[in-house]
Amino acid sequence: MDINNIKIDDIPTTAEEMKAYEEKFGKNEPEPKSEIKRPSEEEIRAGMDAQKQAFLDKTPSDEEMKEMVIEELKKIYDPELPVNIYDLGLIYNVECWTNEVSLMKWCKVTMTLTSATCSMSEVIVDLVKSISKRLEYLENVDVDIVFDPPWDQSKMSDEAKLAMGML
Repeated sequence: MDINNIKIDDIPTTAEEMKAYEEKFGKNEPEPKSEIKRPSEEEIRAGMDAQKQAFLDKTPSDEEMKEMVIEELKKIYDPELPVNIYDLGLIYNVECWTNEVSLMKWCKVTMTLTSATCSMSEVIVDLVKSISKRLEYLENVDVDIVFDPPWDQSKMSDEAKLAMGML
């Protein structure tokens, strides 16, 4: 195989072609994932005009918004169980930050379900996303469903275990 005849948009189909392609253009390996660096509220305020700073002064801090979201999560009950999803241990993390453009809060809720085949998963996710409609200054709630670590009864609060007759 003549390496000079290979073009960047050629698709290698054999190991020999792949080797020649990589020799000419290098390996095309994916970029490693990195955490998103979100600016702090102080960084956002830097250089901001007085009107925008006054708006930010009225909004809750990221930590206050996180606590408000957690309180709303405690109002969402699993449709099949008499326990809210927070005490059930389905919520793994809540992260809130200020959107640099809108100056409103955004939150990401990392959660799981009692099982990967949970028939009520869409309902539960929609209820979590709807928190943004109930809290002032909260523009968006993103939900990330994970199954690692898998949910088990040890993640339940004592209140949840009591409600389920497990204590």
